[in-house]
Parts: sequence; C-alpha cells; structure tokens
Amino acid sequence: MKKILFVCDGDNFPKGAVDFIKMINENEPVHVKALFFAPVDFQQMIPVSYIPVAEPYVRLKESEKKLVHKSMELFTSLCEANNIKYQVNGNDEVDKDLLIKESRFADALVISEELFCSDYMSYQPNVYMKEVLHGAECPVVVVPEVFARPDRIVAAYDGRKESMIALKQFCYLFPQLTELPAEFVYIKNDEGEDVPDQGLLKEYVTDHFNSSGIAKLHFDSNKYFTAWAEKKKNILLVAGSYGRSAVSDLFHSSFAEQVIHEHKMPVFIAHHG
Repeated sequence: MKKILFVCDGDNFPKGAVDFIKMINENEPVHVKALFFAPVDFQQMIPVSYIPVAEPYVRLKESEKKLVHKSMELFTSLCEANNIKYQVNGNDEVDKDLLIKESRFADALVISEELFCSDYMSYQPNVYMKEVLHGAECPVVVVPEVFARPDRIVAAYDGRKESMIALKQFCYLFPQLTELPAEFVYIKNDEGEDVPDQGLLKEYVTDHFNSSGIAKLHFDSNKYFTAWAEKKKNILLVAGSYGRSAVSDLFHSSFAEQVIHEHKMPVFIAHHG
C-alpha cells in the first residue's frame, strides 16, 4: 500500500488529482492523507498597525471555513464511493512547513496543475507550487484538471543522475504504469551528439518496461516539446528530479514549466536529497 498526500486550498478542488489517485487505487490500494487549507492568509491581509473590526473578520473567516468544509465533504464522498482509504486534516491557512513535513512521511504528493494556490497567483507554476516542488521530500505528481488515463509514458533523459533518480522512483512507485509503452527522449539541438550511456539506459528500461524505445530529438525543447508531446496524446511525463540542496534548473526556462503552464499532461517530478 502506498501513502499519497493530497492537497486542496479553499474550493480549488483538484478533480484531476482525485482521478489520478482513483486510477492508481484500482491496481494497488492506497492510503490518501488529504490536507485542506483556507484560501486566504489572514495574517498577511491585516497590516500590523490596523486592528480590524472583529465581526466582519470573523464572518469572512467563517465563510472561508465553509469552502474548506465543502471540499472536505466532496473528497470524503469520492473516496468512500471508490473504496479509497483516507484521512483528512483541515487547517486555517496554507502552511508550507506542515506540507513539507507531511511529504517526508508520504510516498508521493499529488497536486493540481491549474488550481494549486491559484487564488494567490493564477499563473502556473506559481511561486507557491515552485516552493513545494523544491521543498517536498517525496516525488510530486502534478495533474491537469482534465485528466485522461495515460496511454504512454514519456521520460526526459539528459544523461545525468537526476533523470535516472526520477525514472527509478517512478518505477518503484507506480509499477502498474510500466506496463504502458514508454519512450525515453534525449533532447539536444545538436545532431552530432549521441545519447549518453545509451547502452546502460537500454538495459535498465528493458528490465522495467514491457515496451520501450529511446529517441534523440533535434529541436529546442523550450519551444517545441509540448507540440511534439501533444501528438502522442494521453501521455504522462517523467520530467526529472528536483533537489533541496540547491535551486534546480528544472524551471529555468525549461520545457517542464511550459508543460505545467499549458496543463496538457500529468508530470511526475522526483526528489533527491
């Protein structure tokens, strides 16, 4: 059984994330711990020199609590309808430190590509999503709201250890998805450069995937990757690893940021020390 962390703020209920969890639960029972947060950080709303009138403040906070409670009820009903083991934890405001600590004791964190903290900042990946991706101590699956079951796995490979860490974590976490056709792509806008350690990569993927192929793509991934991937239809992207020790280059003008921003496909992002 895998333990999955599920996050919802306010009424930004991530239906796509639930659909992904339902799919995983069909093949292996999961335990989902859900964190529900109010969509407004009330401490930041109130200037230090200003003491608010109590009644309107309380009324606003109560209305936000109702939004959270509504999302909790929806989550509970969906889990019970689909025989998913679950527990819920409600909080008054988004607590990044709590989320990170909870991720230390989870196998995977599942969030929405579009809705995660979107009341704060609608552009995705927003600063809150980036902080969670950087701080999470387990792999993160970022799921679009219009979720389609993947027909194919596409894994980005760059020859560095981070891409193999991501691939291994994916295989360990979701072995049922290794039954899908898989394509491992090395993207380099240079026709003269070979795929690094292609023989070793082939050995690994042959042992872990039922059907796999390795390809070298000759284009600028920042400009053309999503267009290339969309032609495959219904893919899940294994994008690489994101470490805590330094700011990763995953979102420095990368195709991963573009994929998340366009909400085209679920993205698996691993974690390393």
